[in-house]
Amino acid sequence: MTAGPGSPSATASDNAGGHDTLTGIMLKIVSVAVFVGMQTCIKAAGTVPAGQIVFFRSFFAIFPIIAFLAFRKELGTAFTTKRPFNHIARGLVGVCAMGLGFFALTRLPLPEAITLNYAQPLLVVVFSSIFLGEAIRVYRWSAVAVGLVGVLIISWPELTLLSSDEALDDQEVLGVMAALVAAAISAVAMLLVRNLVQSERTATIVLWFSVTASVMSLLSLPFGWQALTPLQAALLVAAGFCGGLGQILMTAAYRHAEASVVAPFEYTSMILGVVVGYLVFGDVATLHMLVGGLIVVAAGIFIIWRERQLGLERTRTRKASLPEG
Repeated sequence: MTAGPGSPSATASDNAGGHDTLTGIMLKIVSVAVFVGMQTCIKAAGTVPAGQIVFFRSFFAIFPIIAFLAFRKELGTAFTTKRPFNHIARGLVGVCAMGLGFFALTRLPLPEAITLNYAQPLLVVVFSSIFLGEAIRVYRWSAVAVGLVGVLIISWPELTLLSSDEALDDQEVLGVMAALVAAAISAVAMLLVRNLVQSERTATIVLWFSVTASVMSLLSLPFGWQALTPLQAALLVAAGFCGGLGQILMTAAYRHAEASVVAPFEYTSMILGVVVGYLVFGDVATLHMLVGGLIVVAAGIFIIWRERQLGLERTRTRKASLPEG
């Protein structure tokens, strides 16, 4: 999530040749792997308070981002903005989404936590219609409906427990609820980013978010941060660096290829999540997760394709949006 100030549409068209497209795809896949590594580090750290995780994730992401901006000679103007309150609002919403996403991650199997986050692009379509008045026609509404059925299938085992007295004591039930709310709040954050990219550079949006998220997460300190073991601290610091590095790689991917080509490879995180979840945590993907996940992925890819057909420009929004969960 750190890009130069050049026009994204021009960049995409200038670099859409076969070699650059392949480079963009490879960078996207590597960025996805780095983000899965970030999530793995967070999950391996155990049940650390969500606000504390957000701080480590945001604060230590700043260092690789600053180093990259300095290398590109963009650091001097990266903080310059005429819309500080818009950045703060985006930061507040993003921190809420990130905190809930990390809460879910520490309580759900890794593949399920990753896959439930795929509800976000579906909800972006819904909220674009409700809040922005964007015209959504039958094809995208159908894809959203099908995708939400997939989300329901993934979460069905936990949702069936809601009628029991023990529901709120079941950590996986709480995890699913947190993941779904995080996806909804993250979709709102995407709309705020879509507004910001109309006047702000990607580097500015990313750096402002990392700083505001670091500061805002400190407000959770009185609510019970815990002393970390050296291993937990190392894992959370690594998660932060992975977050910053993943952002740099993701932005580079969108400089090399069109968003409609690169974006579907976000869903390789489902495969990586299944493999890493099994090898590291012994998480076995359930039939509900696999079937529902494939449905959600298919719906998400269709929406990306349909937006390309309609000529909707989403490149800058995707470049400036940190994965929040």
